[in-house]
Amino acid sequence: MVENATIKIYGMTCTLCSAIIEAGVEKLAGVEKVNVSYAAEKAALQYDPSAVELGEIKKTIEKLGFFVEEGELADSGSGLDRSTRERNKLKKQFIVSAILSSPLLLAMILGGLGFCHDTFDPYNQTAWGLFVESLRVKTAGLHKWELQLALATPVQFIMGFNFYRNAFYSVKLRKATMDVLVVLGTTAAYFYSLYVSLFETTLYYFGMKNIYFEASATIITLILLGNYLEALARGRTSTAIQTLIGLRPKTARVIKGDSEIDIPIDEVAVGDIIIVRPGEKIPVDAVVLEGYSSVDESMLTGESVPVDKQVNDFVTGASINKHGALKIKALKVGNETVLAHIIKLVEDAQSSKAPIQRIADQVAGVFVPVVILASLATFCIWFFFIYSAQVFLIDKAIVAAVSVLVISCPCALGLATPTAIMVGMGKGAQNGILIKNGEVLENVCKINTVLLDKTGTITTGKLAVSDLLLIAGDDEEFSESSIWEIAAMAEKKSEHPLGTAIYQKYKRFFSREAAESRRFEAIPGQGIYAQGLGRTVLIGTRKLMEDRGVAIDHAKNLLIPLQNAGKTFSYVAVDGKLTAIIAFTDEIRAHSQEAVARMSKMGLEVYMLTGDNTQTAMAIAERVGIKNVLAEVLPDKKAQAVESLKKQGKKVAMVGDGINDAPALAAADIGIAVGTGTDVAIETGDIVLLKDDLTAVPAAIQLSFATMRTIKQNLFWAFIYNIIGIPIAAAGYLNPVVAAAAMALSSISVLLNSLRLKGFRLN
Repeated sequence: MVENATIKIYGMTCTLCSAIIEAGVEKLAGVEKVNVSYAAEKAALQYDPSAVELGEIKKTIEKLGFFVEEGELADSGSGLDRSTRERNKLKKQFIVSAILSSPLLLAMILGGLGFCHDTFDPYNQTAWGLFVESLRVKTAGLHKWELQLALATPVQFIMGFNFYRNAFYSVKLRKATMDVLVVLGTTAAYFYSLYVSLFETTLYYFGMKNIYFEASATIITLILLGNYLEALARGRTSTAIQTLIGLRPKTARVIKGDSEIDIPIDEVAVGDIIIVRPGEKIPVDAVVLEGYSSVDESMLTGESVPVDKQVNDFVTGASINKHGALKIKALKVGNETVLAHIIKLVEDAQSSKAPIQRIADQVAGVFVPVVILASLATFCIWFFFIYSAQVFLIDKAIVAAVSVLVISCPCALGLATPTAIMVGMGKGAQNGILIKNGEVLENVCKINTVLLDKTGTITTGKLAVSDLLLIAGDDEEFSESSIWEIAAMAEKKSEHPLGTAIYQKYKRFFSREAAESRRFEAIPGQGIYAQGLGRTVLIGTRKLMEDRGVAIDHAKNLLIPLQNAGKTFSYVAVDGKLTAIIAFTDEIRAHSQEAVARMSKMGLEVYMLTGDNTQTAMAIAERVGIKNVLAEVLPDKKAQAVESLKKQGKKVAMVGDGINDAPALAAADIGIAVGTGTDVAIETGDIVLLKDDLTAVPAAIQLSFATMRTIKQNLFWAFIYNIIGIPIAAAGYLNPVVAAAAMALSSISVLLNSLRLKGFRLN
C-alpha cells in the first residue's frame, strides 16, 4: 500500500540540489514518486512502507549532505526554528568570509586603480603625489602573497566547505549543480595563484605577483551573501503557511464533569464540550450547542465582516469569537479540521510544479555540463590562439574561464517558477482562494469561457416559499391548508432544497410535524412521488407531470408573473390532477452582478447553467448581466453541457458549489468550487473559494494570470542574464568577482520580483 509523506529539507543551495535528492531517493526500492521543491525546501514522497521505511529515505537524504525533518515537525513550529538557525549559520559564514576577504578585495581595487604599479611618479612632490605615495607604502603589505594566501585559505576550504561537499555528492550521482561551477572556478583561481606564488619569480611593484586569491575568496563570499539573502527572501515567500500555522490555538477550555479545564489542543477529542469566551479563538471544528455570537472567519475566507452564529451552526477552528460566549461540541480535531486541510492543500500546492517549469528543469539539467565545456573552450581559445604571442599566456585564459563558470550559475533559472508559485498561492490562501497545484495555475490562463451554476453560486441557494397558487378543479376543491398538509407529507423525507423549503413552511404555518407517507420516491432532476393521507402525490417539474400524464397547460397563464420575477416553481398534482403551484425565491448574491461584469470585462464568455425552466432562468440571467443561458439541464446532464462547450473549442471553467456539481467540475478544464470550507468543497474542484462571494472567481483568475506573468518575467530575466553574461565573460570583459556579484544579484532580483505578488490587489 502506497503512503504519502512530506519531509522538510535544509541545506539546498540551488534548484539543482533538488535534482540530486530526487535522483538519490528514486534509486531506493519502494519509492514510487518523489518531488523536491527548492523554494519550499520540502520533499513530497509516495512510497511503499513494506519495501522501504521512511527512516531509510531520510538517511539517504542526509548521506547526500542535507538535513531533514518530517513535515509534521515543521508544521508544529520547530521547522521554523531550524530555518532560522540555517539563516543564522549562513549569516555567520558570510560575515567571517567578508572579514577575511575584505583586505584581498581592497588590494585588488588599489591595484586596478594603479596604486601598485609604476604609473605614478614616486618623485611627485604635490599633495596628491605625496598622498598616493603614502597610501602605496601603507598598503604594500596587502599585496604580499603570504598574507593573501593566509586570508584566502580559510575562506576557500572552511567557509566554502559546503560547496565542496555538495559538489562531491552531485558528481557522485552524475548530476552537475551550481556547487560544481563554484568549486571548479574558485579552485582553479586558488591553486593557480598558489602555483604562481610558490614557483614564479616575476614580481611587480611592492613584490606583488600576478595572483588571484582575491577572486576565489571574494566569489565564495558573494555567493554566501547571495545564499543568505535568498534564504531571507524564501522565508518571506512562505509567510502564508507560517501565518496559517500560527492561527492554531494552543489550548481549549473543556467541560469535565462540573468543572472547566484548560487542556492542550492536541488532547481535545471528538465529542468534547468546549466553552469559548468572547475574544478567544475557537479551538476545533464544532457545532454550537448554546449561545449566540458573531465570529470572525477572515482567516479562512478573507472576509472581514463577522458571521452570526447560533445553536446548530457550524464553527471553524482558529476563527475568533467576537462577542457572546459559546458552548460548542467538537466534531473534528487535529489533522481533520478545516484549517489543517487548508494548510496541507496550500503546502502541496506550493511544492508543486507548473508545466512551464519543465522548460527550466530541462535547461538546468544540461546547463551545467554545457557551461563547463564552454569554460574549457574559453580557456583553450585564450591560451592557444588569442594570447599565444604574449608573455603571461595562462592568466587571461584562467580569468575568462573562471568568469564563465561563475556567471553561469543557474540559480535564478531554478528560482523563477517555484518562488512565484509560493507567493501567488500564499496570497490566494490569505484571501480565501485555494489553487490546488501549479498545473491548475497555468491552465487557468487558457480559460476563455466561465460556466456558472445558478443555485448556490449566482444565488444564495437558500430557497424559501414565496407563493402558493391553487388550481381550480372540476370535481374537487382543495383549500390552502389541505394542500400544505398533503405537500408536507410528501416532502417530509425529501432532502432536496425545494422539499426542505416546503416542509419548513408547513412547520411554521402549523407548528407541528406532518403525517408520514406510506411510500416515497425521489425522481432525480424531476421531483418526488409519494403516497399518504389516502392520496397519491406528485411534486416537481413540467417533465415529471408530462411523463406521468398530468395536464398542466391550463395553468400556464399563472406562471407568467412568477417567471418574470425569476422565481422557481414546482407543480403539485394530487391523484393525477394539477391542484397547485408552489413558487420559491432564491436571493441573488450581493456581488454576483459585479462578478459577472468583471469577468466580461476580462474578455471571458460567461454562461449560466440551471435546471430551471428557460423563462425563469432568463429572468435571473438578465438581472446579473449574463447573456448566455443553458436552462432545464438535469443534474446528471451538467457534465454533458460542459463537454458540449469544450467540443466547440472553448476552454471552460465550471463554477459550482462543490457538492452536487462534482461531475461538471471534473469535466471542465478548470473546476472552481464555491464553498464555505467544508470537506466536500475542499476536495472538489481545482480551485476552492472559501467564501460565498462570486467576485472571488475573477479574483482567482486574475491572481493566476498575475502569477504566470511573474513566472514568465522571471524566466526571461534568468535566460537573458545568462545569454548576455556568458559571451561577455568569455570575451574577457568580466572580472570573476563582478561575475559572482552579478550572479547573486540575479537570484535576488528574481526573488524580489516574485515577492511583488504580495502587493497584488484582488479587487
